[in-house]
Amino acid sequence: MLARRVGLRDAGRPGPAADLLTVREREVLRLVAEGKSNSRIAEQLYISPKTASVHVSRIIAKLEVSNRVEAAAVAHRLGLLDPAPAG
Repeated sequence: MLARRVGLRDAGRPGPAADLLTVREREVLRLVAEGKSNSRIAEQLYISPKTASVHVSRIIAKLEVSNRVEAAAVAHRLGLLDPAPAG
C-alpha cells in the first residue's frame, strides 16, 4: 500500500508523505486534482508550461504513480490536499 511505502500510518492525516513534496509541488498537485492542464497551472502560478510539466512529472515520480489522475487520487486518499493546520 502506498501509505506504508511513504511512511504514513494514518491515511487520514498528512505526515511523512506530505514531506515528500515541496510546497510548490503541493500547489501544483492541488491544481492537478482540480483537473487543470499544465497550461492552466502555469497561468495560475505564473510559471512556464514547461516548469508546470516538470513539477507534475516530479509529483508522479515521488508518489510512485503512473499518471496525474492517479496522483490526484493518492493525494486525496492520503490527505495531501487538506489545508495545513494553522499553528
